[in-house]
Amino acid sequence: MKEPAVADSTCLIGLERIGRLDLLKALFEPIIIPPKVQEEFGATLEWLKVQTPSNQMLVNVLKFVVDEGEAEAIALALEKGWRLIVDDRKARIWAKRLGIKVIGTAGILVRAKRAVLVPSIKPLLEALKQTGFHLSSDLVAEVLRLVGED
Repeated sequence: MKEPAVADSTCLIGLERIGRLDLLKALFEPIIIPPKVQEEFGATLEWLKVQTPSNQMLVNVLKFVVDEGEAEAIALALEKGWRLIVDDRKARIWAKRLGIKVIGTAGILVRAKRAVLVPSIKPLLEALKQTGFHLSSDLVAEVLRLVGED
């Protein structure tokens, strides 16, 4: 059974650039994004639903510590009680403080490999880095170790 999730734009943009948005759709359902994330991502996909978070006060408070798209995504994930797909370190910290389960792009690739959706994630990590996606060498090493590609 697929898990429902709220997505921030970084993962969407990164996976779109390497032609692997299909992994999100294969692992999560439904996937919703707030309006600011839709604006940042720029594409409209039938399986990606846009929803405005109802707690605008929380969004406004979060905008002091993270960007607007992340603030809306955190508020929406909290509201729904769903996992948040987010890569920004500060946004992950704040989401976890609010009790939200988080996963990043690298974690999605780990899940995809474990679900046998991809034979290897090393080429995908390299492709992401080539598009300017920031992945620390420690994170890459840990991810590859987790899936036995080290």
